[in-house]
Amino acid sequence: MDMAAQPDLVTEPLGASRGAVMGGVRLLLRLEGLVLAAAAVAFYAHQGGSWWLFAALFLAPDVSFAAYLAGPRLGAVVYNAVHSTLAPAALLAIGLAAGQPLVVEIATIWLAHIGVDRLAGYGLKYVDGFGFTHLGRIGRDAAR
Repeated sequence: MDMAAQPDLVTEPLGASRGAVMGGVRLLLRLEGLVLAAAAVAFYAHQGGSWWLFAALFLAPDVSFAAYLAGPRLGAVVYNAVHSTLAPAALLAIGLAAGQPLVVEIATIWLAHIGVDRLAGYGLKYVDGFGFTHLGRIGRDAAR
């Protein structure tokens, strides 16, 4: 397989409509967000985590928006790195394996944030702009 011919899946501009799901598939992905958020909150409660910590850190992943100040390409890369489930799931596994409750709590809060974002329609971003996501357009871009 010629790797040079492969698209850059993180930063390749996909235009206004390519790459976004619609209809029932979009609904299914948003419902997955609901399940992720509910499971994360239930697990957090079961673990006995501090709700003050939960409230303090819940919006922390949104600090990644600041990367958009450097442009849409870097903004999309940073936002997607922080809003993919890969890092918090790995962090959760590490925290559980190492017996580190604070690490488990941080990872669980992070997963809850991602779940709520997905439920609200905030998907992973394309470099076309913040409003172009894998779950469809959001914000001002939704009207285009």
